[in-house]
Amino acid sequence: MLTLTEEATTAVKTITAQFPDAAQGGVRIEGAGSPESQFALSVVDGPQPDDAVVENAGARVFLDSDAAAVLDDRVLDAQIDPQGSVQFAVTSAA
Repeated sequence: MLTLTEEATTAVKTITAQFPDAAQGGVRIEGAGSPESQFALSVVDGPQPDDAVVENAGARVFLDSDAAAVLDDRVLDAQIDPQGSVQFAVTSAA
């Protein structure tokens, strides 16, 4: 299952806090079916019925079936620049 770094956890909570309608929601990651593909991220109010749910310290990430398969043994990390922009990265688990 995908794991979140402390930075990714903070970033997800910061992003979702900006959307009052998603207070109980999280970030949804949709994949295109291969590790080389880009992923689409969106803020949603809850998971879709078939989504895998990853929770860490109050941060919730929902993965569609393609993303869940590709990211099964990966780590989600994030960097937040001084302007508040977030860049996510997926790395291999150690």
